[in-house]
Order: sequence, then structure tokens, then C-alpha cells
Amino acid sequence: MTNTPIAADDLANADRMDVDRVLAGNVQAFEGIVRRWQGPLVNMAWRYCRDRSRAEEMAQEAFVRAWRGLAQWRRESSFSTWLFALAANVYRSELKRVPAVNLPLEQAPEPSALPRQFDALQQKSQQELLRRAVLALPMRYREPVILFYFHEMDLSAAARTLAMPEGTLKARLSRARALLRSRFPHLNEQANDHALATVSLTTGKEASR
Repeated sequence: MTNTPIAADDLANADRMDVDRVLAGNVQAFEGIVRRWQGPLVNMAWRYCRDRSRAEEMAQEAFVRAWRGLAQWRRESSFSTWLFALAANVYRSELKRVPAVNLPLEQAPEPSALPRQFDALQQKSQQELLRRAVLALPMRYREPVILFYFHEMDLSAAARTLAMPEGTLKARLSRARALLRSRFPHLNEQANDHALATVSLTTGKEASR
């Protein structure tokens, strides 16, 4: 319990130091920022587009934008919050420019009922179908789900990243779950740790935050 805040503080300090170095003229210091955040940004981009190659390109573009706009970080929030908000804007714009190929929600295949006994492959398949259904949501609902459930941001961080009040984020998460339940009625009965390891469609993670 005591290690996590210390690690977070160390990470934030490293970010601040590298930003200060870059702004002071040491351009190589930006490599430290890339090393720390490349994995998370690529992972986040992949949640948006489900294409590894494109996710890497989108993350690279986010770093380029961050490099160009580094002086715009006002330090009112953590550097990571600023970086993820910038990346979310980049990914959103990129998907508007070249949309990912996703089925409309009404055409997304419904996951079949889970057997009483199932192996890891069946679980993975079930989760993949659910992720595809999430990608079929309108962006205003898809994005909060991606950040909150798949990228595991807490309410406060997700709301800051999307520049919206926490209440708005809660409402959109609730609406997203409602849309998924209406499209896939039996998922409401299967909301358990196996079928919905990454997304809760019944009670919602935010209820316990």
C-alpha cells in the first residue's frame, strides 16, 4: 500500500525533471518521457483502433504533438494527465480522419451464452466479442469506456483526460452500459468475473470508486 504513492511521486518527479531539461535546451531528455510513456500510449491507442501498427503510429504522433507543445503544460495537473489528454485528442482526430473499420452496434455479433465450464480460450473469445461491441458504440460513449474500463483510469483521471466533469463521465458510462445491455440482453445475466473481466455492464466500477 505504501509503495504505490512513492512510485507515483517518483514518476511525476522524473517527468517534471525531464520537461524542465527539454525546455532548457536538452532535447535528449525527451527520450526519458518516451521510455516511460510509450507503452501506455501505444496500449491506449490500440484500445481505440485495435490495430497494433496503427496504434504505434498514433502514439508516435501523440509524442510529436507533446514535443511541440511541451511548454503548454501548465503544471496544474500531472504531466501524465496532460499527456494522456493530448493523446486522446490525437487519437480522436485520427479516427475521424481515417475511421477504424467497426460494425455498427446493431450489427455487432452477440456473444454466445457461456458454458458452465470453460477454458481460457473461451474466456478470451468472449471478452474479444465484448470489446468489439464497445468499439461499435458512438465515440462519446466509447471513449469513456475505453479509458475507464480498458485503460483502467479512475473516474477523476478519465474525466480530466476527456476534459469533462466527473458527473458527465458517470452519465456516459451508464449510457454505454445501457446501450450494450439493450443490444446484448443476456450479458446482463452473465456479468461475472469470467465473462466481463474488463467491462462491467451491471453495477459498474464507478460505484465502488
